[in-house]
Amino acid sequence: MTFNSKYHLDVDFEVPKKLQWYYAPAFFAFWLVLYLSVVNTQTNNMPTPLLRSDEASNPTSFIAQRAEETLIELTRIGPRVVGSIANEETTVEFLRAEVAKVEAEMSDRYEIEVDVQQASGAYMHWEMVNMYQGIQNVVVKLSERNSTNENYLLINSHYDSVPGSPGAGDDGSMVVTMLEVMRVIAKTGDPLAHPIVFLFNGAEENPLQASHAFITQQKWAKNCKALINLDSAGSGGREILFQSGPNHPWLMNYYRNVPHPFANTLAEELFQGGYIPSDTDFRIFRDFGGVPGLDMAYIFNGYVYHTKYDRINAFPRASFQHTGDNVLSLARALANAPELDDTEAHAEGHNIFYDFLGWFMIFYTETTSIIINVVVAVLALLGIGISVYFMCLRSGCSWKGVLLRFSITLGIQFVSLFLAVGLALLVAVFMDGVNRSMTWFTSSWTIYGLYLAPIIFGLSILPALYLERTKRDPLGLGFRIQLFMHSHCICLILIMLILTGMGIRSAFLIMICLVFDIVALIVNLVTKWHRKAYLFAIAVMVCQILPFIFFTYLCTTALITLMPMQGRSGSSTNPDLVVAAMVWLFSLMFAGFIAPLIMFFRKTRTIVLCFLGITILFIIIAVTDAGFPYKEKTSPQRYSMIHAHRRLHNADGSTRIDESGLYIYPQDRRFDIAHDQIEAIGESHKVSDFCHEEMFCGMPLYNHRWNKAREYSLWVETSEQPEIPTEYPKLVLQDSIELESAGQRRFNFTLEGPSHMGIFVNVKNDAKILNWSFNDTLLRENEEPPFMVYFSYGLDDSPLEFTIDVEKTTSTFDTPTLEIGIGGHWVTQDITAIEKLSSYISRFPSYAYIQGWVGSYETWYF
Repeated sequence: MTFNSKYHLDVDFEVPKKLQWYYAPAFFAFWLVLYLSVVNTQTNNMPTPLLRSDEASNPTSFIAQRAEETLIELTRIGPRVVGSIANEETTVEFLRAEVAKVEAEMSDRYEIEVDVQQASGAYMHWEMVNMYQGIQNVVVKLSERNSTNENYLLINSHYDSVPGSPGAGDDGSMVVTMLEVMRVIAKTGDPLAHPIVFLFNGAEENPLQASHAFITQQKWAKNCKALINLDSAGSGGREILFQSGPNHPWLMNYYRNVPHPFANTLAEELFQGGYIPSDTDFRIFRDFGGVPGLDMAYIFNGYVYHTKYDRINAFPRASFQHTGDNVLSLARALANAPELDDTEAHAEGHNIFYDFLGWFMIFYTETTSIIINVVVAVLALLGIGISVYFMCLRSGCSWKGVLLRFSITLGIQFVSLFLAVGLALLVAVFMDGVNRSMTWFTSSWTIYGLYLAPIIFGLSILPALYLERTKRDPLGLGFRIQLFMHSHCICLILIMLILTGMGIRSAFLIMICLVFDIVALIVNLVTKWHRKAYLFAIAVMVCQILPFIFFTYLCTTALITLMPMQGRSGSSTNPDLVVAAMVWLFSLMFAGFIAPLIMFFRKTRTIVLCFLGITILFIIIAVTDAGFPYKEKTSPQRYSMIHAHRRLHNADGSTRIDESGLYIYPQDRRFDIAHDQIEAIGESHKVSDFCHEEMFCGMPLYNHRWNKAREYSLWVETSEQPEIPTEYPKLVLQDSIELESAGQRRFNFTLEGPSHMGIFVNVKNDAKILNWSFNDTLLRENEEPPFMVYFSYGLDDSPLEFTIDVEKTTSTFDTPTLEIGIGGHWVTQDITAIEKLSSYISRFPSYAYIQGWVGSYETWYF
């Protein structure tokens, strides 16, 4: 065969004709059907839940119906907020009764010890001191009789809930799972080399106080050598393992054998990188106790998380079976693991771990991952080099000509990647600019048109135009399409190596993508199909099936997790940017090697432009009422609100501010939807407007998250004072004592008030805090005041006594030295019984969920 060039090639080489355009829909339908039939099905695949009637034939199995019935009883208690009778008395008695039931049918092989811990303490939680008094843990140790083994397995979940929520998913579901796991193990009488400590902790939402109390003070804490932590950021679905170790890869040897694996290093890095607006007790056990372990949580249906809709009817029975099977398997395995006797001997570094559709687990060490990534990069480059070499031999073009075309193609591909992400981000910015962000919050299908379509357009339009303008090029169409695939491969290699160099373990995702491209390349070279365009395309399609399934599975899971979280991630960031970036990253992996195959169809440019048309159509749909993001009960819009009375005093004791209002903390980007309803209540101000005048803006900030969100929070003046159920917090200066050094004084205070209070401390007139009776981390690290102390108590409501030592060098103590603010939060009340607060809440739209309570804020100078 002869080309119109000076080169002559006597080989059988195919110059393909393009396929008719009407085959393109079938091509796209193939991938869509593959996604719907495999990925979508497997993402929601759950085991059949076992009933009580199945127990006789499954005596060693977890019974989902039992767990469900126990959760029904637990949630009947109502919200279990620290400091409430429901949390401190009723739930504790409930748990003791459930443990007694286990003990009644327990095998003679075992014994159970119960310790109801009550503790006080303090530690740093991000930017605030987290202080607790008289909070409780129900701790149960299950062991073989007369066991002398002093190395225990710890299993933890929390029974408290946030204000207003019955806490079925978070974390009642895990509490009852632990109870059922305990029952099955205790009844079956199998060997238990190491005791198991079941920690039902009573103050996680405060946050994380009870786990700190356990690991620093409880009598069995020092013996706990490994951990299974169970929490929830959703309600049902499959629980994901999202933290492992750290530095204890042996744990994955046991997790890999669970019946329903669901785990990924990417989830771990996103969580530990602060991209997930949550925290778990796992961090406390790790940081304060050095206990390695596995951290698992529900992530599906995060819409009801921390709301009144987190009820038993939103939690599927199959989820109990999924989690119960896994936790029971892990508990049995780890409690008999020889590594528990000397865990430090098995500390070997970080893991890379991931499941494939919940069918099996793959894991290896970070060191192994680095080696694999480098080897795969080298093999990919070698394969590309061989492929380009054969192109030179078979195409009739010189090697300089092929390399020139390759260079052009590589440049186009780089620009295409940036164009794809640029278009997706442009849509995100536009949707936010016209106040239509989060249209996917309820209608997740809009993501396909808003973000996936422009990404496919961006990846394809420049290659399509280039191939159209060079259709008479002596290098065949098949070879030129291969060059685009090779170019994409090089882009991915660069990304992978950069991520690997940065220590980002999730670079393994790119590695997997490259492996399957290498397989396709080897198949084509060995069979010589790379010469025949359509056989080459078929080989590529077949080799891309598994990575397409895997990466769309991960993308779907990531979106299912992140979309509801954007409804509680605050107002400062455009959430559409997060979704756009996520879809782009995964698109590079599941569509990067598939998109070039579009070039085999006639009217390529028209086909690619259809994706732009889809984007425009979806934007039009999204800006209409069809794109409204919220739905009552299933996907509500969140606000936190305090009906507060604030009184700010001057140095002479007079009052400079005495007013009541609503402190409104919107938790997502679209808070202005309720603008008219808010304005109808009273004159509103941005909280940030007060921040340059007052310490911590002069507001009853509940915790550090509220402080971070103050820029978008509102203060709405009201004529009515809140219905405070008890006395206002009472701060009393007992005395002030001169210390030994000149210019130094100790202030002794007592504080009484509700079970949740914020203590805000600032200094005046060149004063410096030398020491105080709170946790001293802020002082040791020379942080600048003002400081925030979050304080709560459980059973022990005795007055808090604290001291502050201050030094003044340029003024006397006759001038103000300390400014102290006290925020009172009555979070344990039923808000439906608070008439005024309920009337304000009723003015919000029906799709809004308001987490509210009454509060106070008062400041004094000393």
